[in-house]
This record gives sequence, structure tokens and C-alpha cells, in this order.
Amino acid sequence: MSRTAEISRQTRETDIYVKIELDGCGNNSIDSGIGFFDHMLTALAVHSGIDMTIKVKGDLYVDGHHSVEDTGIVLGQAFKQAIGDMKGIARYGTAFIPMDESLGFCCLDISNRPFLVFDADFTDMRIGEYDSCLTEEFFRAFAYNAGITLHLKCEYGKNDHHKTEALFKAAAHALKEAKQLTGGEILSTKGVL
Repeated sequence: MSRTAEISRQTRETDIYVKIELDGCGNNSIDSGIGFFDHMLTALAVHSGIDMTIKVKGDLYVDGHHSVEDTGIVLGQAFKQAIGDMKGIARYGTAFIPMDESLGFCCLDISNRPFLVFDADFTDMRIGEYDSCLTEEFFRAFAYNAGITLHLKCEYGKNDHHKTEALFKAAAHALKEAKQLTGGEILSTKGVL
């Protein structure tokens, strides 16, 4: 069974193409027009073991908000399509990831009940050309479109680059655990998610 998805989405603000393979090895081709965001998406792909091709053309003359949020939307839609009926997946994933002085935590449930709890404070408005506040926007868009209950927390840290990277890598490792095929039916007392 191939767990893949390919989605294109065009709006007046963005033109986004995403192709993923859940059972890949983290191969990626990513171009969002925002260097630091590309770095974070690459970390997400490599550490989750999800092959990702992501191409984004956005209204960066405004700012990065539409490009980052819409990438989360399309990546979430692709994940939901690729995960399919959720039969036989581990469903839950948890990870603590250190990045130098920072520690990121993620706990998630591929539950078809989208929710985001995000707890991280950033001191710098920007990391390169990336607005720090967009990390929460990306993960909200991803979680709601993927059907994932997602809890992310930066336990501590000083450098905003490190804090953000710890969160992306924690999410990646939790996804890697939760998407694994373990066999059997849907992991739910209801029998459906």
C-alpha cells in the first residue's frame, strides 16, 4: 500500500504544490521563498521520514504569512489524504528534542479531531526573513487540515532559531512514531476516528 498524496492549491495570495510519501526516508525538494522556513520544512521531512516536495509562490512582498499558513494547509491536506482510513497506524506520537540550550516537546494524536495547543515564546520578531509568530500559524493550519490533535511546547531556550527548530524536529519525530503501521484495525474503542 502506497501512502502518498499530491495536492495543488491556488489562491489570489499563493500557488502551492505539495507531494508527499509517508513511508519515504526524508528526501525533499523544498522552495517556499523563505530561507528559514525551507530549513524548518527540510528538518520536518528528514526527521519524520516523510518524502516531501513543496513548491510555494506567494505574495512575499506583503510578508510571509500567507505562504507559511497556506503551506500548512496544503501539507495538512496531503497528510490526511496519504494517511487514509487510519487503520493499523500507531496513532500517537511523543518526542522531546534538544537543540543546544532549547528543548522542544510534541505530543500528537492522528485522531481526526483537529486541535492545537501551542506554548512557546519568542523574543525576536524575525529569524532571517521568517516571522517568528508564523510557527504557531503553520502548525495550526497543518493540524486542522491533517485532522491531528497537536500539542507543542518549548520547555525552555534562549535562541529563537534553536527554539523553533526544536519544535519542528519534535513534531517530526512524533509524526514518525504516530504514522507507523502496526497492523490491525483502527486504534479506537469506538472503532472509528
